[in-house]
Amino acid sequence: MFELKLLSSESVPGALAKAERYRLLNQPWEAECIYNDVLQVDPDNQDAAVGLLLAITDQFEDGLRDSMQKARAVLPRIRDEYQRTYHAGIICERRAKTILHQARPGSGVMAYELLREAKGWYERAEALRPAGNDDVLLRWNACARLLMSHPQALAAAAESFVPYSD
Repeated sequence: MFELKLLSSESVPGALAKAERYRLLNQPWEAECIYNDVLQVDPDNQDAAVGLLLAITDQFEDGLRDSMQKARAVLPRIRDEYQRTYHAGIICERRAKTILHQARPGSGVMAYELLREAKGWYERAEALRPAGNDDVLLRWNACARLLMSHPQALAAAAESFVPYSD
C-alpha cells in the first residue's frame, strides 16, 4: 500500500477551489480525492465535508456500489443541523433522479420512495432554515415536479400498495 502525502494547512483554500472546479468539470472522483485530502489535515472543514458529500452524489450515475451509504456516512461530519438535514434530502433526491434515468424494472417505486424521503428531509430542514434562505423550498418543489413529470413513479407506488384484508 501507499502512504498518502498530507497537504499543508496553507494549501487548503486552493485545494477547495480546485475540487470545486473538478466538480464543475464533471470530474467528481477527482474532487472527492481532494476533499478527502483536505479532511485529512482539517477534519472539521465544513466546506470540504459538504463538497465531499456532493462529489459522491455526483457519481450516482456511475452506479458505484454502496455510493448512497458512502454519501450518508459523510452526514455526521456536517455540524450545522440545517445543512445536515438539507443534504440528507439532497442524497435521496439525487439517487432518485439516477434511478428514474436508468428506467429499470421497479425503478418507479424506488424513485417514489426516495423522493418521498427527500421531501421529508426538506420539510424538517424547512423548520431549521435561516431567515431568507429558501433553498430547501426550491428542492422540495423540484422533488414534487419530478414526481409530477414521471407518472410511472406515482403509478408504481400506487400499484405496490396492498391493503390489509382478512
